[in-house]
Amino acid sequence: MSEVGAVRVEAARDLADGAPQRVTGVIWRDGWPLVVVLAASLLLLSLLPTGRLILAALTRAGEFMPDAALAEITSRAALRALANSLETGIASALLAVVLGLGAALAVTLTDVRGRKVFSFLFVLSMMMAPQVVALAFITATGPSSPLLHTLGLAPLPGTPNPLRGPGGIVAVLALHHAPLAFVTLRAGLRRIPRELVDAASVDGASRTGVILRIVLPLLRGHLIAAGVLCSVAAIGNFGIPALLGLPVNYLTLPTLIYRRLSSLGPSVIGDAAAVSLLLIVLTGIGLLISRRLAASEHARLETGTGLDGLWPAGRVAVGLQAAMALIIVVTLAIPLVSLLTAALVPTYGVGLSLQTLTLDNFIEVLIRQSATGRAFWNSFVFSGIAAVVVSLLALPLGYVLARRASRWRALIEGAFEVPYALPGVVLALACILLFLRPLPVIEISLYGTPAIIIFAYVARFLPLALKPVTAALAQLDPSVEEAASVCGATVVERLRHILAPAAAPAMAAGGLLAFLIAFNELTVSALLWSRGTETLGVVLFSLEEAGLVSAAAAVALAAVGVITLVMLALDRLAGRLPEDVLPWR
Repeated sequence: MSEVGAVRVEAARDLADGAPQRVTGVIWRDGWPLVVVLAASLLLLSLLPTGRLILAALTRAGEFMPDAALAEITSRAALRALANSLETGIASALLAVVLGLGAALAVTLTDVRGRKVFSFLFVLSMMMAPQVVALAFITATGPSSPLLHTLGLAPLPGTPNPLRGPGGIVAVLALHHAPLAFVTLRAGLRRIPRELVDAASVDGASRTGVILRIVLPLLRGHLIAAGVLCSVAAIGNFGIPALLGLPVNYLTLPTLIYRRLSSLGPSVIGDAAAVSLLLIVLTGIGLLISRRLAASEHARLETGTGLDGLWPAGRVAVGLQAAMALIIVVTLAIPLVSLLTAALVPTYGVGLSLQTLTLDNFIEVLIRQSATGRAFWNSFVFSGIAAVVVSLLALPLGYVLARRASRWRALIEGAFEVPYALPGVVLALACILLFLRPLPVIEISLYGTPAIIIFAYVARFLPLALKPVTAALAQLDPSVEEAASVCGATVVERLRHILAPAAAPAMAAGGLLAFLIAFNELTVSALLWSRGTETLGVVLFSLEEAGLVSAAAAVALAAVGVITLVMLALDRLAGRLPEDVLPWR
């Protein structure tokens, strides 16, 4: 028998005996270029930025001075910002989990009509940029609210806006992150074996008893994970605390870093980097807890039929639909109507009527103002390039994770998730430190150019593209690839001709998800933009700070329109994607 024939027979036996590791060895013999890509990506996108930030925090003028970092971390301003971050983060997470749990139980455990539409709209409210959400609720409250003026409910002039301050930050953060808790808890409910509930029902347990004694105890890990994710997201949020807290001098850690970098002095970067260490520690703790809980829940619960559509809604259908409609009204409809009302009046503080109705704000910001048009173009280009890069990069990286890195997969995925989990201002500061000086050999500086923003987007949003591609590759039968390897196809040829076509829908979904979030983000570009590289989030934040709320509302509505179209495009791809890729599905 020839050598090729012997290899074919050996591979066939391995497949028949269920020995994927030996087959993987057959198809991996020339996979070293992908290992190089993985190592380079890990070093450049995760390890170098994080390491450079830590180095800057611990040094001053090239000398190792941890005492200076400790002094900044323990300063009165930093400790107060830390307390404010924990206060708003924990309180808003608790409220978000309560709201998300109620929605997840209603949508998952019953067959109530409109579940898919509700899930889509609820997640859409989370996909809106934080600064857009904050602006929407600002325009919906206070004495200058065009919506309240239109309804005749505006408070007396001079009345402070009730959302300015910690209470408003907690409320808006909770509403913004409730869909995150909803997605996490809905995934947990789908992993609970239906047989347990059926057995309890046979024994006479009521629906309330099943929920309290079976569902919630089994969901405990996901409840804790949802709380951790919501608190970490809230602690690292910049847009909402910036618009609702900075005007009343209520600082959280991200807004304190922003203030530090906006000031002058030789130790500005070092001080900001030192404060960033607090955020890195908090984020790291949250990430470790969530991953540990996810691993334990995966081992404890078996994926079966799940609890989707467990009970008919019956007599409570109308009540559930009313509750779901109320959630959408509060989280999405009121903010959008408020933005629309503010955008259609000539100036902020005027009620909407036939006499005051105008499209001048849309015309001004979308056509006349060059800065806004440039920001739209920059956001499209920067986000589009980043989306293409992460979707292409996810193919070789996902291949390594799915085929070869089983022992180190959790560690590698965790390292790639660090830039995504870190608050945007921290990642932006790390990019500034990494690229402030000219690059070696080519002597070109990326600071102040579009390249540094695109790099930050790629580093931050790569995990969004990596997850669906890795899942899609893991589901592919390796026998086809093994046959191509035996016939002499290199790993690059197999990626191009076999795996890329099969994983194309997942690659497209990952790229669109990255574009979806990067398009109007603020936290990264707030520190990286320069004249000519403004993004949509930066322009919206600048308009609001300048008091041009009606113009900012017009920009925000245009951004929401783009996000909605991208989500609809992703929804059309749902049938060709692995499960759990789209959060609203």
